[in-house]
Amino acid sequence: MSVSFTDIEAARRVIAGHVLHTPMLPAPRLSALTGAEIFVKYENLQATNSFKDRGAFCKLASLSAGERSRGVIAMSAGNHAQAVAYHAAALGIPATIVMPVTTPFVKVAATRSHGAEVVLEGETISEAQTRCEAILAERNLTLVHPYDDARIIAGQGTIALEMLEQVPALDMLVIPVGGGGLIAGNAIAARGVNPKIEIVGAEAALYPSMWNALTGENRPLGGPTLAEGIAVKNVGKLTLPIVRELVSEIVLVDEVQLERAVNAYLTLQKTMAEGAGAAGLAAMLAKPERFRGKKVGLILCGGNIDPRILASVMVRELEREDHIVVFRLTIPDRPGVLGLIATRLGELGANILEVDHKRLFLDVPAKGARLDVTMETRDRAHANEILKVLEADGYQPKPIEAGAARE
Repeated sequence: MSVSFTDIEAARRVIAGHVLHTPMLPAPRLSALTGAEIFVKYENLQATNSFKDRGAFCKLASLSAGERSRGVIAMSAGNHAQAVAYHAAALGIPATIVMPVTTPFVKVAATRSHGAEVVLEGETISEAQTRCEAILAERNLTLVHPYDDARIIAGQGTIALEMLEQVPALDMLVIPVGGGGLIAGNAIAARGVNPKIEIVGAEAALYPSMWNALTGENRPLGGPTLAEGIAVKNVGKLTLPIVRELVSEIVLVDEVQLERAVNAYLTLQKTMAEGAGAAGLAAMLAKPERFRGKKVGLILCGGNIDPRILASVMVRELEREDHIVVFRLTIPDRPGVLGLIATRLGELGANILEVDHKRLFLDVPAKGARLDVTMETRDRAHANEILKVLEADGYQPKPIEAGAARE
C-alpha cells in the first residue's frame, strides 16, 4: 500500500505539539439510542474544528524551502480549506483555496480569516478541482490534496492510534467516507494495532462514490446533502486499494439519517457535529442490527455547520418526533372562538407557537374559517391526545406538515 503503519507513526511525531490530542469519551446516551457501546473521538475540538488539521500539517511540514516560498493550493468544501489556511499561516506559507460556491458561508469566512486567498468556483468539489488545477499550473504552486496524498493519509491515520490507546478493546471503527483519506489512514493504523478490528465506512447516499468504486455499480451522484464535506464524485487513487483491502463494508446514509445524527450529537452529547462529522452515527442509525452489542469507536470528524442549517435540523427533528405539530381546524367564524381554542390547548398542556387564521377558502363553510395551529407537545402520545379532544370538540382537526401550514 502507498502508506504504511510506520508512516503513520512518523506522522504522529511530526504533528505532536501542533495538532490537538483530542479526547475520546464514552457516550452512554448514544449507546442507548443505538444498542451499541459507543465511544466518541472529538475531532471537532481541533483548532479548525475538524480532523483535517492532522493531514494538512503533516503535508505542509514536509515541504522544501522553495515550495514554501512559492505557496500552496487546495480545493475543498471547507474543512480541508480551513486546516490548510490555518497551518500555512502558522508556517508562513502563502495559501490559495478553491471552494465550491455551495460551501456554507461559515466555512468560507473561516478560511479567509486565516489569511488564505479564497476562489469560489463550481457547484461541487469536482468543478472546483478543475479551477484548482489551472491555477496550480499557472502559478507553479504545490497542491495539498484533500485526500489523495500519502502524507495526508498518514496524518489522518494518527486518530486511530490515539483511539486505540484510549480504548484498546474496540470491536470496530465507523468512519465517514468521502474521497477516502480519513478511512484509509485510520484503517491502516487501526489494523496495525489490532489486526482483528473491523472498519466500516459511512457514505452519503447522494454521493456513493466509494460504494460505486468498490461494487462496480453506477449509482447516480449529486444533489444537496447535509454532508457536503464528504460529497465527492471521485475517490482517491491511493485510497481506493486501501479501502478495498481493509474496510469490511460501506453503509450508505440518507439525509434523514444524517439529520437525526446531527441532532443526536447536539441534544444528547451537547456537542456540534456537521453532516459529514455525524455520518458514522448516521450509519449506526441506518443499520442498528449491524452494530448492536459491539464496542464502537466513532470519529466526530468535524463541527463546522452553518448555524441556520443546524437550527433547521433541530426543528425538523422536533417535528418528526411530534414535539412540534400543526393541526388544521375548521372553526365557526364568530367572536371568542380563538380564545376558547387557546384555553382548551392550555388546559391540555400544549404550548402554542404560531396561529394562522384565514377565511377566504372555498373548502370551508361561508360562516367558517380555517385555523392552522402550530404547537409544542410533550411527545407523540400527547399530540394524539390533543387531536382526539379537538375532534370531540367538533373542530375537525387534520395533522399537517409545518411547511404546508404556510401555503
